[in-house]
Amino acid sequence: MPPKLAALLPDLAPWRSSRDFRLLWVQGLVTYLGSVMALIALPLQIKDLTGSPLAVGVMGAVELVPLVVFGLYGGALADAVDRRKVIVLTEAGLGLLAAVLLLNALLPRPMLWPLYVVAAGVAALAGLQRPALDSLLARIVPHDQLPAAAALNALRWQAGAIGGPALAGLVVAYAGNVPAYATTVVCFLASVLMCRRLSPAPPVEHAAKPSLRGIAEGARYAWSRPVLLGTYAVDLAAMFFAFPNTIFPFLADELDADWALGLMYSAGAVGSLLVSLTSGWVSRTRRHGLLVVFGAAGWGLAIAAAGWTANIWLVLACLALAGAGDMLSGLGRSTIWNQTIPDRLRGRLAGIEVLSYSIGPQLGQVRSGAMAGWTGARPAIWTGGVACVATVGLLATALPKLLSYDARTDEDALRQAGRSTGPGAPDAAVEEPSKP
Repeated sequence: MPPKLAALLPDLAPWRSSRDFRLLWVQGLVTYLGSVMALIALPLQIKDLTGSPLAVGVMGAVELVPLVVFGLYGGALADAVDRRKVIVLTEAGLGLLAAVLLLNALLPRPMLWPLYVVAAGVAALAGLQRPALDSLLARIVPHDQLPAAAALNALRWQAGAIGGPALAGLVVAYAGNVPAYATTVVCFLASVLMCRRLSPAPPVEHAAKPSLRGIAEGARYAWSRPVLLGTYAVDLAAMFFAFPNTIFPFLADELDADWALGLMYSAGAVGSLLVSLTSGWVSRTRRHGLLVVFGAAGWGLAIAAAGWTANIWLVLACLALAGAGDMLSGLGRSTIWNQTIPDRLRGRLAGIEVLSYSIGPQLGQVRSGAMAGWTGARPAIWTGGVACVATVGLLATALPKLLSYDARTDEDALRQAGRSTGPGAPDAAVEEPSKP
Protein backbone atom coordinates (compact mmCIF):
# COMPACT_ATOMS: atom_id res chain seq x y z
CA MET A 1 0.00 0.00 0.00
CA PRO A 2 1.39 3.46 -0.90
CA PRO A 3 2.68 5.30 2.21
CA LYS A 4 0.46 8.33 1.60
CA LEU A 5 -2.64 6.13 1.45
CA ALA A 6 -1.60 4.17 4.54
CA ALA A 7 -1.20 7.44 6.44
CA LEU A 8 -4.90 8.15 5.92
CA LEU A 9 -6.10 4.86 7.40
CA PRO A 10 -7.39 4.85 11.00
CA ASP A 11 -4.74 4.55 13.71
CA LEU A 12 -5.38 1.24 15.54
CA ALA A 13 -2.95 1.87 18.40
CA PRO A 14 -5.69 2.24 21.09
CA TRP A 15 -7.28 -1.04 19.99
CA ARG A 16 -3.96 -2.86 20.30
CA SER A 17 -2.86 -1.29 23.58
CA SER A 18 -6.02 -1.41 25.74
CA ARG A 19 -8.26 -4.40 26.51
CA ASP A 20 -10.83 -2.11 28.14
CA PHE A 21 -10.95 0.06 25.04
CA ARG A 22 -11.72 -3.02 22.94
CA LEU A 23 -14.48 -4.05 25.35
CA LEU A 24 -16.05 -0.59 25.35
CA TRP A 25 -15.82 -0.40 21.57
CA VAL A 26 -17.72 -3.65 21.05
CA GLN A 27 -20.17 -2.88 23.87
CA GLY A 28 -20.93 0.51 22.36
CA LEU A 29 -21.64 -1.04 18.97
CA VAL A 30 -24.05 -3.58 20.47
CA THR A 31 -25.79 -0.90 22.53
CA TYR A 32 -26.18 1.38 19.55
CA LEU A 33 -27.62 -1.32 17.32
CA GLY A 34 -30.24 -2.02 19.97
CA SER A 35 -30.92 1.61 20.81
CA VAL A 36 -31.45 2.66 17.21
CA MET A 37 -34.39 0.28 16.97
CA ALA A 38 -36.14 2.17 19.78
CA LEU A 39 -34.85 5.50 18.48
CA ILE A 40 -36.80 5.03 15.25
CA ALA A 41 -39.75 3.05 16.60
CA LEU A 42 -40.57 5.51 19.41
CA PRO A 43 -41.19 8.69 17.36
CA LEU A 44 -42.95 6.65 14.70
CA GLN A 45 -45.23 5.15 17.34
CA ILE A 46 -46.04 8.61 18.70
CA LYS A 47 -46.70 9.78 15.13
CA ASP A 48 -49.05 6.85 14.51
CA LEU A 49 -50.91 7.44 17.78
CA THR A 50 -51.31 11.21 17.39
CA GLY A 51 -50.50 12.28 13.80
CA SER A 52 -48.95 15.45 15.23
CA PRO A 53 -45.42 16.79 14.55
CA LEU A 54 -45.63 18.76 17.80
CA ALA A 55 -46.43 15.61 19.78
CA VAL A 56 -43.26 14.05 18.41
CA GLY A 57 -41.24 17.19 19.13
CA VAL A 58 -42.56 17.34 22.71
CA MET A 59 -40.54 14.19 23.37
CA GLY A 60 -37.48 16.45 23.42
CA ALA A 61 -39.06 18.71 26.04
CA VAL A 62 -39.96 15.71 28.20
CA GLU A 63 -36.34 14.55 28.10
CA LEU A 64 -34.81 17.95 28.82
CA VAL A 65 -35.19 18.34 32.61
CA PRO A 66 -34.05 14.79 33.49
CA LEU A 67 -31.10 15.19 31.18
CA VAL A 68 -30.01 18.46 32.78
CA VAL A 69 -30.45 17.31 36.39
CA PHE A 70 -29.02 13.83 36.06
CA GLY A 71 -26.32 14.88 33.61
CA LEU A 72 -24.87 17.31 36.14
CA TYR A 73 -25.26 14.85 39.01
CA GLY A 74 -23.82 12.04 36.88
CA GLY A 75 -20.71 14.12 36.30
CA ALA A 76 -20.17 14.57 40.03
CA LEU A 77 -20.94 10.89 40.61
CA ALA A 78 -18.35 9.80 38.03
CA ASP A 79 -15.63 11.67 39.97
CA ALA A 80 -16.67 10.16 43.30
CA VAL A 81 -17.35 6.43 42.70
CA ASP A 82 -16.15 3.57 40.52
CA ARG A 83 -17.06 4.57 36.97
CA ARG A 84 -17.50 0.94 35.94
CA LYS A 85 -20.29 0.46 38.48
CA VAL A 86 -22.11 3.52 37.19
CA ILE A 87 -21.92 2.21 33.63
CA VAL A 88 -23.16 -1.28 34.53
CA LEU A 89 -26.11 -0.13 36.66
CA THR A 90 -27.33 2.49 34.22
CA GLU A 91 -27.00 0.09 31.29
CA ALA A 92 -29.18 -2.39 33.19
CA GLY A 93 -31.73 0.36 33.86
CA LEU A 94 -31.88 1.27 30.17
CA GLY A 95 -32.57 -2.38 29.39
CA LEU A 96 -35.50 -2.39 31.83
CA LEU A 97 -36.97 0.71 30.17
CA ALA A 98 -36.71 -1.02 26.81
CA ALA A 99 -38.69 -3.88 28.32
CA VAL A 100 -41.42 -1.38 29.30
CA LEU A 101 -41.65 -0.24 25.67
CA LEU A 102 -41.94 -3.86 24.60
CA LEU A 103 -44.73 -4.62 27.07
CA ASN A 104 -46.64 -1.49 26.04
CA ALA A 105 -46.32 -2.42 22.36
CA LEU A 106 -47.76 -5.87 23.13
CA LEU A 107 -51.00 -4.33 24.45
CA PRO A 108 -54.06 -4.52 22.14
CA ARG A 109 -54.14 -0.71 22.26
CA PRO A 110 -50.72 0.72 23.19
CA MET A 111 -50.85 3.79 25.42
CA LEU A 112 -49.22 7.14 24.69
CA TRP A 113 -48.18 8.29 28.16
CA PRO A 114 -45.72 5.40 28.84
CA LEU A 115 -43.77 6.49 25.76
CA TYR A 116 -43.12 9.89 27.28
CA VAL A 117 -42.33 8.38 30.69
CA VAL A 118 -39.78 6.03 29.16
CA ALA A 119 -38.29 8.89 27.13
CA ALA A 120 -37.79 10.85 30.36
CA GLY A 121 -36.32 7.80 32.11
CA VAL A 122 -33.89 7.13 29.27
CA ALA A 123 -32.75 10.76 29.42
CA ALA A 124 -32.17 10.49 33.18
CA LEU A 125 -30.15 7.26 32.93
CA ALA A 126 -28.21 8.51 29.92
CA GLY A 127 -27.38 11.65 31.89
CA LEU A 128 -26.04 9.53 34.74
CA GLN A 129 -24.10 7.19 32.48
CA ARG A 130 -22.52 9.38 29.84
CA PRO A 131 -20.08 11.28 32.12
CA ALA A 132 -18.74 7.98 33.44
CA LEU A 133 -18.32 6.63 29.92
CA ASP A 134 -16.72 9.77 28.54
CA SER A 135 -14.38 10.30 31.47
CA LEU A 136 -13.23 6.67 31.35
CA LEU A 137 -11.55 7.03 27.95
CA ALA A 138 -8.58 9.05 29.20
CA ARG A 139 -8.04 6.43 31.93
CA ILE A 140 -7.78 3.45 29.59
CA VAL A 141 -5.97 5.00 26.59
CA PRO A 142 -2.52 6.69 26.63
CA HIS A 143 -2.59 10.47 26.25
CA ASP A 144 -0.97 10.54 22.81
CA GLN A 145 -3.50 7.98 21.51
CA LEU A 146 -6.62 9.97 22.47
CA PRO A 147 -7.22 11.50 19.01
CA ALA A 148 -6.96 8.03 17.45
CA ALA A 149 -9.32 6.63 20.10
CA ALA A 150 -11.86 9.36 19.32
CA ALA A 151 -11.69 8.46 15.62
CA LEU A 152 -12.13 4.74 16.34
CA ASN A 153 -15.10 5.44 18.62
CA ALA A 154 -16.63 7.49 15.85
CA LEU A 155 -16.03 4.63 13.42
CA ARG A 156 -17.87 2.29 15.78
CA TRP A 157 -20.82 4.65 15.96
CA GLN A 158 -20.92 4.96 12.20
CA ALA A 159 -20.80 1.20 11.69
CA GLY A 160 -24.03 0.99 13.66
CA ALA A 161 -25.52 4.24 12.39
CA ILE A 162 -25.30 3.29 8.72
CA GLY A 163 -26.83 -0.17 8.87
CA GLY A 164 -28.82 0.27 12.08
CA PRO A 165 -31.38 2.92 11.05
CA ALA A 166 -31.93 1.36 7.62
CA LEU A 167 -32.48 -2.04 9.23
CA ALA A 168 -34.64 -0.56 11.99
CA GLY A 169 -36.75 1.30 9.45
CA LEU A 170 -37.43 -1.95 7.60
CA VAL A 171 -38.14 -3.86 10.83
CA VAL A 172 -40.61 -1.23 12.07
CA ALA A 173 -42.24 -0.81 8.66
CA TYR A 174 -42.72 -4.50 7.91
CA ALA A 175 -42.67 -6.27 11.31
CA GLY A 176 -43.88 -3.58 13.70
CA ASN A 177 -42.70 -2.12 16.99
CA VAL A 178 -42.63 -5.38 18.97
CA PRO A 179 -39.60 -6.93 17.19
CA ALA A 180 -37.79 -3.58 17.31
CA TYR A 181 -38.23 -3.21 21.07
CA ALA A 182 -37.40 -6.89 21.66
CA THR A 183 -34.10 -6.41 19.82
CA THR A 184 -33.34 -3.45 22.06
CA VAL A 185 -33.88 -5.54 25.21
CA VAL A 186 -31.58 -8.33 23.99
CA CYS A 187 -28.82 -5.89 23.00
CA PHE A 188 -28.85 -4.18 26.41
CA LEU A 189 -28.63 -7.55 28.15
CA ALA A 190 -25.52 -8.41 26.11
CA SER A 191 -24.08 -4.96 26.83
CA VAL A 192 -24.44 -5.38 30.60
CA LEU A 193 -22.53 -8.66 30.46
CA MET A 194 -19.66 -6.98 28.59
CA CYS A 195 -19.56 -3.96 30.90
CA ARG A 196 -19.14 -6.25 33.89
CA ARG A 197 -15.83 -7.41 32.39
CA LEU A 198 -14.31 -3.92 32.44
CA SER A 199 -11.50 -3.20 34.89
CA PRO A 200 -12.47 -1.23 38.01
CA ALA A 201 -12.16 2.53 37.61
CA PRO A 202 -12.06 3.95 41.16
CA PRO A 203 -11.99 7.69 41.84
CA VAL A 204 -8.78 9.55 42.53
CA GLU A 205 -7.55 9.64 46.12
CA HIS A 206 -9.57 11.86 48.49
CA ALA A 207 -12.30 12.38 45.91
CA ALA A 208 -15.18 14.44 47.26
CA LYS A 209 -18.70 13.06 47.51
CA PRO A 210 -21.20 14.25 44.88
CA SER A 211 -22.49 17.67 45.91
CA LEU A 212 -23.68 20.99 44.56
CA ARG A 213 -20.36 22.49 45.62
CA GLY A 214 -18.50 19.91 43.54
CA ILE A 215 -20.73 20.56 40.53
CA ALA A 216 -20.11 24.29 40.95
CA GLU A 217 -16.35 23.68 41.03
CA GLY A 218 -16.56 21.94 37.67
CA ALA A 219 -18.69 24.76 36.26
CA ARG A 220 -16.17 27.37 37.45
CA TYR A 221 -13.35 25.47 35.80
CA ALA A 222 -15.27 25.28 32.51
CA TRP A 223 -16.13 29.00 32.71
CA SER A 224 -12.45 29.87 33.19
CA ARG A 225 -11.50 28.06 29.97
CA PRO A 226 -12.66 29.94 26.84
CA VAL A 227 -11.65 27.00 24.66
CA LEU A 228 -13.96 24.63 26.54
CA LEU A 229 -16.76 27.19 26.54
CA GLY A 230 -16.37 27.50 22.79
CA THR A 231 -16.72 23.76 22.21
CA TYR A 232 -19.88 23.65 24.34
CA ALA A 233 -21.46 26.73 22.76
CA VAL A 234 -20.75 25.75 19.15
CA ASP A 235 -22.18 22.27 19.59
CA LEU A 236 -25.24 23.56 21.46
CA ALA A 237 -25.99 26.08 18.69
CA ALA A 238 -25.48 23.55 15.89
CA MET A 239 -27.84 21.02 17.42
CA PHE A 240 -30.50 23.50 18.53
CA PHE A 241 -30.88 25.08 15.11
CA ALA A 242 -30.03 22.20 12.79
CA PHE A 243 -31.10 18.87 14.31
CA PRO A 244 -34.00 17.73 12.09
CA ASN A 245 -34.11 14.00 12.91
CA THR A 246 -37.38 14.13 14.79
CA ILE A 247 -39.29 15.42 11.74
CA PHE A 248 -37.78 13.01 9.23
CA PRO A 249 -41.06 11.01 9.14
CA PHE A 250 -42.89 14.18 8.07
CA LEU A 251 -40.19 15.11 5.56
CA ALA A 252 -40.53 11.64 4.04
CA ASP A 253 -44.28 12.23 3.70
CA GLU A 254 -43.76 15.63 2.03
CA LEU A 255 -41.31 14.13 -0.47
CA ASP A 256 -43.51 11.06 -1.04
CA ALA A 257 -40.55 8.90 -0.04
CA ASP A 258 -41.62 6.82 2.95
CA TRP A 259 -39.26 4.10 1.69
CA ALA A 260 -36.31 6.41 2.38
CA LEU A 261 -37.01 7.11 6.06
CA GLY A 262 -34.38 4.69 7.34
CA LEU A 263 -31.88 6.07 4.80
CA MET A 264 -32.49 9.59 6.11
CA TYR A 265 -31.51 8.47 9.60
CA SER A 266 -28.38 6.69 8.36
CA ALA A 267 -27.22 9.13 5.64
CA GLY A 268 -25.33 11.33 8.11
CA ALA A 269 -23.36 8.33 9.30
CA VAL A 270 -22.22 7.64 5.73
CA GLY A 271 -20.52 11.03 5.58
CA SER A 272 -19.09 10.54 9.05
CA LEU A 273 -17.75 7.14 8.03
CA LEU A 274 -15.88 8.62 5.07
CA VAL A 275 -14.14 10.99 7.48
CA SER A 276 -13.33 8.22 9.96
CA LEU A 277 -11.98 5.85 7.30
CA THR A 278 -9.49 8.54 6.31
CA SER A 279 -8.81 9.70 9.87
CA GLY A 280 -5.13 8.80 10.05
CA TRP A 281 -4.35 12.51 9.73
CA VAL A 282 -6.21 13.24 12.99
CA SER A 283 -3.33 11.90 15.09
CA ARG A 284 -1.07 14.49 13.48
CA THR A 285 -3.46 17.44 13.79
CA ARG A 286 -2.97 19.98 16.58
CA ARG A 287 -5.44 22.76 15.65
CA HIS A 288 -8.54 21.03 16.96
CA GLY A 289 -10.47 24.26 17.52
CA LEU A 290 -10.53 24.80 13.75
CA LEU A 291 -12.11 21.37 13.34
CA VAL A 292 -14.86 22.30 15.82
CA VAL A 293 -15.81 25.56 14.10
CA PHE A 294 -15.52 24.61 10.44
CA GLY A 295 -17.13 21.22 11.02
CA ALA A 296 -20.16 22.77 12.75
CA ALA A 297 -20.52 25.42 10.03
CA GLY A 298 -20.37 22.71 7.37
CA TRP A 299 -23.04 20.75 9.23
CA GLY A 300 -25.40 23.74 9.22
CA LEU A 301 -24.80 24.55 5.57
CA ALA A 302 -25.51 20.98 4.49
CA ILE A 303 -28.68 20.79 6.62
CA ALA A 304 -29.91 24.01 5.01
CA ALA A 305 -29.35 22.49 1.57
CA ALA A 306 -31.16 19.29 2.61
CA GLY A 307 -34.23 21.31 3.60
CA TRP A 308 -34.14 23.45 0.46
CA THR A 309 -34.11 20.68 -2.15
CA ALA A 310 -37.16 18.57 -3.01
CA ASN A 311 -35.18 15.73 -4.60
CA ILE A 312 -34.88 12.81 -2.19
CA TRP A 313 -31.47 11.74 -3.52
CA LEU A 314 -30.08 15.25 -3.10
CA VAL A 315 -31.56 15.30 0.42
CA LEU A 316 -29.69 12.10 1.27
CA ALA A 317 -26.46 13.47 -0.25
CA CYS A 318 -26.76 16.68 1.79
CA LEU A 319 -27.40 14.71 4.97
CA ALA A 320 -24.24 12.71 4.26
CA LEU A 321 -22.26 15.95 3.89
CA ALA A 322 -23.78 17.15 7.16
CA GLY A 323 -22.57 13.98 8.85
CA ALA A 324 -19.04 14.61 7.59
CA GLY A 325 -19.10 18.12 9.05
CA ASP A 326 -20.46 16.86 12.37
CA MET A 327 -17.74 14.21 12.47
CA LEU A 328 -14.99 16.80 12.03
CA SER A 329 -16.47 18.96 14.77
CA GLY A 330 -16.92 15.98 17.07
CA LEU A 331 -13.32 14.83 16.67
CA GLY A 332 -12.13 18.31 17.59
CA ARG A 333 -14.37 18.54 20.66
CA SER A 334 -13.52 15.08 21.96
CA THR A 335 -9.78 15.62 21.59
CA ILE A 336 -9.83 19.02 23.31
CA TRP A 337 -11.89 17.65 26.20
CA ASN A 338 -9.75 14.56 26.78
CA GLN A 339 -6.39 16.30 26.34
CA THR A 340 -6.99 19.33 28.57
CA ILE A 341 -9.27 18.38 31.48
CA PRO A 342 -7.66 17.04 34.72
CA ASP A 343 -8.86 13.61 35.84
CA ARG A 344 -10.23 14.79 39.19
CA LEU A 345 -12.66 17.06 37.29
CA ARG A 346 -13.19 14.91 34.23
CA GLY A 347 -16.49 13.42 35.39
CA ARG A 348 -18.02 16.79 36.26
CA LEU A 349 -16.81 18.32 33.01
CA ALA A 350 -18.19 15.29 31.17
CA GLY A 351 -21.53 16.09 32.82
CA ILE A 352 -21.37 19.57 31.34
CA GLU A 353 -20.39 18.04 28.01
CA VAL A 354 -23.49 15.84 28.16
CA LEU A 355 -25.58 18.97 28.50
CA SER A 356 -23.81 20.71 25.63
CA TYR A 357 -24.33 17.92 23.10
CA SER A 358 -27.64 16.58 24.45
CA ILE A 359 -29.68 19.64 25.39
CA GLY A 360 -29.17 21.01 21.90
CA PRO A 361 -30.82 18.03 20.18
CA GLN A 362 -33.63 17.90 22.76
CA LEU A 363 -34.47 21.58 22.32
CA GLY A 364 -33.86 21.17 18.60
CA GLN A 365 -36.58 18.53 18.48
CA VAL A 366 -39.03 20.95 20.06
CA ARG A 367 -37.97 23.79 17.73
CA SER A 368 -38.15 21.72 14.56
CA GLY A 369 -41.37 19.96 15.55
CA ALA A 370 -43.16 23.19 16.44
CA MET A 371 -41.96 24.98 13.31
CA ALA A 372 -42.78 22.01 11.07
CA GLY A 373 -46.35 22.09 12.37
CA TRP A 374 -46.51 25.75 11.32
CA THR A 375 -44.51 25.90 8.07
CA GLY A 376 -44.00 22.28 7.02
CA ALA A 377 -40.93 20.10 7.40
CA ARG A 378 -38.73 21.56 4.65
CA PRO A 379 -38.81 25.22 5.79
CA ALA A 380 -38.25 24.10 9.38
CA ILE A 381 -35.08 22.32 8.25
CA TRP A 382 -33.48 24.88 5.90
CA THR A 383 -34.08 27.90 8.13
CA GLY A 384 -32.50 26.03 11.02
CA GLY A 385 -29.42 25.27 8.93
CA VAL A 386 -29.00 28.93 7.99
CA ALA A 387 -29.38 29.98 11.64
CA CYS A 388 -26.75 27.40 12.62
CA VAL A 389 -24.14 28.80 10.21
CA ALA A 390 -24.77 32.36 11.34
CA THR A 391 -24.58 31.50 15.04
CA VAL A 392 -21.39 29.45 14.70
CA GLY A 393 -19.78 32.38 12.90
CA LEU A 394 -20.74 34.76 15.70
CA LEU A 395 -19.41 32.38 18.37
CA ALA A 396 -16.10 31.94 16.56
CA THR A 397 -15.72 35.70 16.44
CA ALA A 398 -16.60 36.10 20.11
CA LEU A 399 -14.27 33.26 21.26
CA PRO A 400 -11.03 33.64 19.27
CA LYS A 401 -9.10 31.31 21.61
CA LEU A 402 -11.11 28.41 20.25
CA LEU A 403 -9.88 29.10 16.72
CA SER A 404 -6.28 29.57 17.89
CA TYR A 405 -6.19 26.42 20.08
CA ASP A 406 -3.02 24.40 19.46
CA ALA A 407 -2.26 21.25 21.44
CA ARG A 408 1.48 21.99 21.13
CA THR A 409 1.21 25.29 23.04
CA ASP A 410 -1.96 25.10 25.15
CA GLU A 411 -1.01 25.07 28.86
CA ASP A 412 -3.70 22.60 29.93
CA ALA A 413 -2.92 20.17 27.11
CA LEU A 414 0.80 20.27 27.95
CA ARG A 415 0.10 19.81 31.67
CA GLN A 416 -2.07 16.73 31.11
CA ALA A 417 0.42 15.28 28.61
CA GLY A 418 3.14 15.58 31.25
CA ARG A 419 1.06 13.67 33.82
CA SER A 420 -0.11 10.86 31.56
CA THR A 421 1.95 7.71 31.93
CA GLY A 422 -0.35 5.29 30.14
CA PRO A 423 -3.64 3.50 30.64
CA GLY A 424 -5.00 3.49 34.16
CA ALA A 425 -2.88 6.41 35.33
CA PRO A 426 -5.11 9.20 36.67
CA ASP A 427 -3.84 12.65 37.48
CA ALA A 428 -2.26 13.39 40.81
CA ALA A 429 -4.68 13.90 43.65
CA VAL A 430 -3.51 17.48 44.17
CA GLU A 431 -3.88 19.72 41.12
CA GLU A 432 -1.78 22.74 40.35
CA PRO A 433 -3.75 25.97 40.60
CA SER A 434 -5.40 26.80 37.29
CA LYS A 435 -4.92 30.23 35.79
CA PRO A 436 -8.18 32.09 35.19
